[in-house]
Amino acid sequence: MELPVPTIDEGGGLTCQHPDDNANLVQDENYNEAASEDSGMSSVIGGDVGPSSEGQAPGGLLIMPTSPVSVTTASMSASDDMIENENEMLRDRVADLEKRVHDQNDEITCLRATLADCLRRINSLETNKSHVQLNSYPSRTRTDGTQKTPQRRPMSGSYSSNDFNSVARAAHEAINRRASYASNRDKVGSKTSLYQSTNSLHNDGQSSNSMSPAPSPSPTTHPVRHPSPGVQRLSTPQRPSSASTGLHKKWSSTSDFRELSPGPNQISRRGLNAGSLASLRSPFGSQQNLNRHTRHGTKDANYSPEDGILKFHLRGRGVSLICAASQLDSFNLAKVNPAPAQKLKLEWVYGYRGRDARANLHLLPTGEMVYFIAAVVVLYNVEEQNQRHYLGHTQDIKCMSVHPNKLLIASGQAAGLDRPHIRVWNSVSLQTMHVLGMSDFERSICCLSFSKADGGNLLVAVDEGEHNISVWDWQRSERGHKITETKCSTETVVAAEFHPLDGRTIVIVGKGFVNFWQLDSTTLTLSRKTGIFDQRDKPKYVTCLAFSYTGDVITGDSNGNVFIWGRGYNAVTKVMRKIHDGPIFSICVLKDGSIITGGGKDSRIVKFDTMYRKVGVEAQLPEHLGSIRIISQGKGSQLLIGTTKNSILTGNFDLNFQEIMVGHTGEVWALSTSPSNPQFISAGHDRMIHLWDTLSHSVVWSNDVGEQAQSATFSPDGEVIVVGTVTGKWVVLDVNTREVFGVHQDGSEPVFVVKFSPDGNLLALGSRDNAIYMYQVRDNYRKFNRLGRCMGHSGYVTNLDWSEDSQFLRSNSTEYEILYWSAAVCRSLRDVETIREIGWVTNDCPLSWGSLGVWGENQDAPDVGSTSRNPERELLASGDSSGRVRIYTYPASQPKSLNHSYTGHSSPVTKVAWMTDSSKLISAGGKDNALLQWNLI
Repeated sequence: MELPVPTIDEGGGLTCQHPDDNANLVQDENYNEAASEDSGMSSVIGGDVGPSSEGQAPGGLLIMPTSPVSVTTASMSASDDMIENENEMLRDRVADLEKRVHDQNDEITCLRATLADCLRRINSLETNKSHVQLNSYPSRTRTDGTQKTPQRRPMSGSYSSNDFNSVARAAHEAINRRASYASNRDKVGSKTSLYQSTNSLHNDGQSSNSMSPAPSPSPTTHPVRHPSPGVQRLSTPQRPSSASTGLHKKWSSTSDFRELSPGPNQISRRGLNAGSLASLRSPFGSQQNLNRHTRHGTKDANYSPEDGILKFHLRGRGVSLICAASQLDSFNLAKVNPAPAQKLKLEWVYGYRGRDARANLHLLPTGEMVYFIAAVVVLYNVEEQNQRHYLGHTQDIKCMSVHPNKLLIASGQAAGLDRPHIRVWNSVSLQTMHVLGMSDFERSICCLSFSKADGGNLLVAVDEGEHNISVWDWQRSERGHKITETKCSTETVVAAEFHPLDGRTIVIVGKGFVNFWQLDSTTLTLSRKTGIFDQRDKPKYVTCLAFSYTGDVITGDSNGNVFIWGRGYNAVTKVMRKIHDGPIFSICVLKDGSIITGGGKDSRIVKFDTMYRKVGVEAQLPEHLGSIRIISQGKGSQLLIGTTKNSILTGNFDLNFQEIMVGHTGEVWALSTSPSNPQFISAGHDRMIHLWDTLSHSVVWSNDVGEQAQSATFSPDGEVIVVGTVTGKWVVLDVNTREVFGVHQDGSEPVFVVKFSPDGNLLALGSRDNAIYMYQVRDNYRKFNRLGRCMGHSGYVTNLDWSEDSQFLRSNSTEYEILYWSAAVCRSLRDVETIREIGWVTNDCPLSWGSLGVWGENQDAPDVGSTSRNPERELLASGDSSGRVRIYTYPASQPKSLNHSYTGHSSPVTKVAWMTDSSKLISAGGKDNALLQWNLI
């Protein structure tokens, strides 16, 4: 007899049913569960049940007692069924959500593509209104000769979810699920394309098909309402190309959105590859085009012999250059342009760094004064009018110190292409003896001092960034040996000097402090004593430091006070208040023990005797020379004075001080050489124009134009100068009388370049507003009639070249563009063959066929801001963003062009120019304020 099987009813109760008597058991009867903690469980029939034998139920049914274990097993089985049911529902919901996310990704991809295409179209329309570009990406060409631009169609996507029978399978598919895609790239020639999405962006229900128009491809050519100026274009790949002969090839830009749309689990990867919608604001579109920004240099240049056009990239922008007619038949991309046989040698440096440097003017026993500017240490013999130069540095020199033997010099440079370091060199042979701290300094070296009491065996240096003081045994090896290092201050350090009598004492001054450091000869460590001020006398800055012949420390401060610190004391022993109106920038102790102080605001020079009493002798510098930066002992009773306006003077109290070196105090941008005399002009943001004589190495005259100058040029006869300013004004001056013929205005943006035509009848001005203003010159440069504007550049116009017949003009911009113009009508020049035959009187445009090789072969090559071809057309000079001046054999039209490279500037070279006899080259250093004159040897 089979036993009844316990089951669970809908109400959760436990019932027993016999397999054979199922029908009888369920008629009007229910089996209910009764539980007892003492006796376990039993099942009964009906409600009221009389006594019965053990194990027997009324009606003869055997009732089996149910144990707690069996009931628990049944409950767990029921719970598993419920969990499985919930899991199934959850899997379905997750699958549906993933499907929606995927479908919305497809919609977003379509919107991206549509938005990118709209931006490209708007950009193309704006460009076509202004110019026609020469270079762009090549399009496909049919056999019948017509163009066919590849149409771009976003990828159609579909997604289907599978059945999930187990939790493990659901998890596995959630990780590895991928969508399937159909590219439809073969349908390039269709006139219309549709993008099919499996779901709408805003549909919350089941997926449904929706159709949205795909972005149509950009046309190969666009109608141009106005003739656009320019033939060549270095702009972004999305700009349209001209349909002119030889210029109709279009570089492919349809691959921006050819990436497959991501599946549900590829969203994060897609975020890395495609970027957000914000990336579409970039002219490069997708990340694939953004990566092109790294393409730079001539190594991968491509040349088409049929068209005579060479293409390469500069900072990711495509560039096309037209081969000159003289090289059309012989040009070979694989050739190497050799370096010229001639070389340059630095002959003269104009300028001095006094605006922000200290203790940088000294007299050597050779009769030379030594000082620095930019990356050059100058040794200048005034009597012989001769300069020598130490060129071991590559960046700004910030400090220097002369060894007690007056033969060796230590100079420290700032960080840049090289790490900050110290060079110890011989002032006679100009040979580097030691290089210290190549890996020890962070920012720049602001203070240097040789020890004096022991004959200069030690060298102290202060790092400007971390304010660390280090002591060096500089002679131990070529790299020297750092004895000790410690942090000396949290504030600005102005000066650090070894005590001349106490060999192990170092005095450091700076913002609000005077500290006395002692070097322990046994432990080789530094210990500090802080200088004690009276509270009422404590200055904001201690600005200078000197030592009396008795060993007292003398300091000057920002309040114009002088403090005497007795030898061996760290407290003030004597105060001289209000010696100057404003800070004291320099204190000089002369050989006879007398003391000279120089005012940093009042420009006064005051003399004291050895007992710190005024002797009644003073001098006042004129305002245009600036304040006093440094005073040092000259020959005999002479003083050497460096000023904050980068001038050097020499003289004494009995005679007037004479200016022996003049320099710019602001960025130098304007430079032009005279066509008739050995002279050149320079101008900059200090508003000053200087006319220099290259033979006497002196200033002929200086003039304040009242505005920051940005550009300048001579007239073809050398009689007139035109200076462009940062406010859009340009001034016409007579070279000989400095008479102002006129002041004109074109817009409000800086005039970056100005140049006369070779015949002197036209004047072109390139502006930061991307336009070139053309003027007709009349009445011997006294009248200028505006002919029009050449519009087409998408960047600031920076360089201009005139044709030999004064009919045509070419220009460069900051967007790596080269455009050609018909000057008389201010219209673009489009015919390639005409451009190819033009002879250019100068090669000042760095981006041109004759200067291709100056750009370097890879992305590490610096940008070139200026080029200049010598009048004999044999050499091409360039100045670049690394501060290097280079010369090439002209034409430098090979991608690989060898050159001679020269250091001296510490900032990007803003301008280079040959003198009219090709014997000298002048270079301007922009922010370093330096003008360098090079001899050709």
